Amino acid sequence: MTASSAWQSRMKALGPGLLWAGAAIGVSHLVQSTRAGANYGFTMLWVVVVANLFKYTAFEFGPRYAAVMGESLLDGYQRVGKWAIVAFLIPTFGTMFVLQAAVTIVTAGLASQIFGTSMSPVTWSAVILAVCAGVLTIGKYPLLDKLIKLIIMVLSISTIVAVLTAFGHGSAAQVEFIHPKMWNIAGVSFMVALIGWMPSAIDISVWHSLWTLERRKETGEAPSLADSLFDFRLGYFGTAILALGFLSLGALIMYGSGHSFSPAGAAFAGQFIELYTSTLGSWSYAVVAIAALTTMFSTTLTVTDAFPRVLKRSTELVFPARYDGKDDKSLYWIWMLVVLAGSLVIIGLFMSGMTLLVDLATTLAFLTAPILAYINYRAVTGPWMPAEGRPGPKLLVLNWVSMLFLAGFALFFLLWRFILN
Repeated sequence: MTASSAWQSRMKALGPGLLWAGAAIGVSHLVQSTRAGANYGFTMLWVVVVANLFKYTAFEFGPRYAAVMGESLLDGYQRVGKWAIVAFLIPTFGTMFVLQAAVTIVTAGLASQIFGTSMSPVTWSAVILAVCAGVLTIGKYPLLDKLIKLIIMVLSISTIVAVLTAFGHGSAAQVEFIHPKMWNIAGVSFMVALIGWMPSAIDISVWHSLWTLERRKETGEAPSLADSLFDFRLGYFGTAILALGFLSLGALIMYGSGHSFSPAGAAFAGQFIELYTSTLGSWSYAVVAIAALTTMFSTTLTVTDAFPRVLKRSTELVFPARYDGKDDKSLYWIWMLVVLAGSLVIIGLFMSGMTLLVDLATTLAFLTAPILAYINYRAVTGPWMPAEGRPGPKLLVLNWVSMLFLAGFALFFLLWRFILN
């Protein structure tokens, strides 16, 4: 294969990794990473690096399985055993309404601040969800793929400009500022919440596998394992860099300044933009606003597609006699209505305490991470997986170290939270 044809092959496979990035770069970055920098400065930087390092294999196994087996990771879970699908669906049902609500309300708050309308956050949320549903109804996966590629490019450029400007401005910390302790209940709890969705919850490895199959349908070609992994790594390491960028923004602009973020999603969004523009200058408004809004809209759009797609396939696997291998597209739209309606209820009831809900959801994601990482490992190392597609020795060593870290830290948190204190 020539260099030109190899590049064309990679471009055809490009898409699912960027969709994964669009889903990951949201609450974990704009909210959690920025809060980490704002509350603890650069002290939490190692947490972001470690989370991205030790979750790599669990996420990589999603596109690896789909590229090699030509089926979703959910099908791999079924091969592992029905208990694996149940273990996946429990955290999915436990977090899907909160996650959709959280990303939507932050997006709504940003849109309200930027466009300056008098609509309530709940109304804005309904409008944004309707726009996302409309995009997916009219353009389906192909339009989603094209939009996310554009959004990720705009997001990356605007975020890099904002971070470079913040570094040029210097730290806003006051001389008399007392650095907060990290190794106490509040610090460890926040660390757990940060790791829970950094770069995202491990269950979105399933989303990635489903998007890989959709890209395959769109292009009419099965991507090679090498091309699928290139797509994945581009999205994965890009999200890691942007996470460090948002943490740096919080550390440079807010840490030690005497300001703190509101727990309300809409208020947080307003503070996010106003703080940066007041510190960096009014000229930076457009850069910061574009970076923030594209971050959250990309997440809201991809999440709006992902949950119905996952639940559709899960329903078909859980009730095989009813669907008998049929591709029932109506399930996708039924589950979309359920997820969007449930998220609007959550927004209406808990809008003022959204960060508490986010912390609860991220903590649940953290505690279930070792289990899902183990199931992903079983799926790509089972007897059904061709030898040439299985992860190599180095990747397996990293995977076992990662699973031990996630399980050990989860146990440490439970002991610290409920026994030692």
